[in-house]
Amino acid sequence: MLNHTYYWLILLLFLASCKEEGSENAEGEKVFYNAKIYTVNEAQPWADAMYLVDGRIEGVGTDEEMLALAGPDAELVDLAGDFVMPGIHDVHMHPLEASSDNFQFTVNENVWNPENYVFDVEAAHLDHPGDGWLLGWGHWLDVLLEADRPPREILDEVSTDRPIAVMEQTSHSIWCNTYALQELGFWEAVDDPIGGIIMRDGAAVPNGVLIDNAGNMMIDEAVASNPNSVDNDYLGLVDYGLPELARYGITSICDARAYWKRDHHLTWKRLEDEGKLTARVNLGLWAYPTEEDASQLTTLQSLYSYDPTRLLQINQIKLYSDGITHNTTAALNQEYVIDYFEQADNNGLNYFSQDRAAQYIAALEGTGFDFHIHAIGNRGVHEALNAIEESGSAAGRHRLTHVEMVDPADYSRFAGLNVTADAQVAGDFSCPDHWHDNDYLIGADLAAPQIPIKDLHEAGARVTLSSDWDVSDLNPFTGMKNAITRSPQELTLEEVIKAYTINAAYVMRQEERVGSIEAGKEADFVVLSRDLFDSTPNQIGNVNVIGTYLRGGRVYP
Repeated sequence: MLNHTYYWLILLLFLASCKEEGSENAEGEKVFYNAKIYTVNEAQPWADAMYLVDGRIEGVGTDEEMLALAGPDAELVDLAGDFVMPGIHDVHMHPLEASSDNFQFTVNENVWNPENYVFDVEAAHLDHPGDGWLLGWGHWLDVLLEADRPPREILDEVSTDRPIAVMEQTSHSIWCNTYALQELGFWEAVDDPIGGIIMRDGAAVPNGVLIDNAGNMMIDEAVASNPNSVDNDYLGLVDYGLPELARYGITSICDARAYWKRDHHLTWKRLEDEGKLTARVNLGLWAYPTEEDASQLTTLQSLYSYDPTRLLQINQIKLYSDGITHNTTAALNQEYVIDYFEQADNNGLNYFSQDRAAQYIAALEGTGFDFHIHAIGNRGVHEALNAIEESGSAAGRHRLTHVEMVDPADYSRFAGLNVTADAQVAGDFSCPDHWHDNDYLIGADLAAPQIPIKDLHEAGARVTLSSDWDVSDLNPFTGMKNAITRSPQELTLEEVIKAYTINAAYVMRQEERVGSIEAGKEADFVVLSRDLFDSTPNQIGNVNVIGTYLRGGRVYP
């Protein structure tokens, strides 16, 4: 026994003297040892080391056990006691839109007088001369609605002979000038499009604010006119989006709004074909509210692609049940306190009605598609659950995202229908001390609780946590910190980590391949600067990623 102990002591001293930082190469044998590994495998929650062969985990256990498996040419990586967990999944984000240069400027978000936004727009107009679309981002709708004149007139001062459009920070409204309205055919008397509202002044003239899908239609028009739009998307992901994901330890994502008319799916395919993907990606193909159903369903079916051995899957459909709260377009069971739009029903809107959503589920689930349904208001959540109950089957892995207002009577339906509740809590607005910020819109009774993740979890729902980047912070550790501190709707750290790993892997149909660190799975994992279980919430929020690995190959740094 003494000789055996002496042998291992000498070996470990030798390994420490030639510490290896790891490499990008995933092939061959590797042992990552001297670590504190949280596996998310209930049968073996903690380990010191793991043994990999060609990016696949072949063993998880003690340093001694794993080093004994290694051949003479194995790469040995001493992690010096660092904390390791499975690669982080973010199942609702917009990385392509967040990274692309199709939007040419940003307005100052701290402007409180809408007239002052014009200075940033004027500067962008000079920086990007020409007569093509000028696209910006960053205003707040509630600021714009305080204007003393139709908001289009503010932008008309910049230009009356080129279209200008500015997307709100939430992406649920567009501010535009008169020329842009005319380009889209929204200047003459026209009905509101499905899922959208054309705001008007007292004379029934469009005022330059397009709500929800009306704004989406304008951005579609603007992007389609840009001959460089696809290249901008591609270069944005290569140069910024994918590196940002790796920097935060994110190894799997769902692009939650892949606009197939803008060739988003082809951009992702190009990245995979060129070997430039540094994350697993599931695309949620956008269901356009204004498209004719038969042709759209045929197109969506033709785009389906699922091969679990590949990094890119096209196997989800993204559709909206409703809008958002501060636009007063989230679908409610009651009337909004404020009426922005003077419509007959002041309880929100639907991009897709319950019946139409059920029709799409019935048509596409059999192809293999899972549905990712935006639902914020209590009516929107209820109707989305009804659609799944009507047309879904045990084969589906559907989810509702945002779930900001949920009728308690619907809590148990998530588990009963095997519907995942996907929530975003990284934004300050989601924290309990901001719940009553919307009292003036929806009343105090409905304003709390917002995003009831604890109640949903206790009712048996599978909960995932995601960013909705770039609406909210990409950093998953901000989301983790907020999720464990948002009493009375908090989760434990163990539950939060599951939400970002194995639960999300289930949503992406890859829980048999990744989502936990255990033998037989591929080696997607992240090395952190500190042990999450030995950290305060603020320390969790400020943790740094030391290394991100996909299939055993290092993709960050």
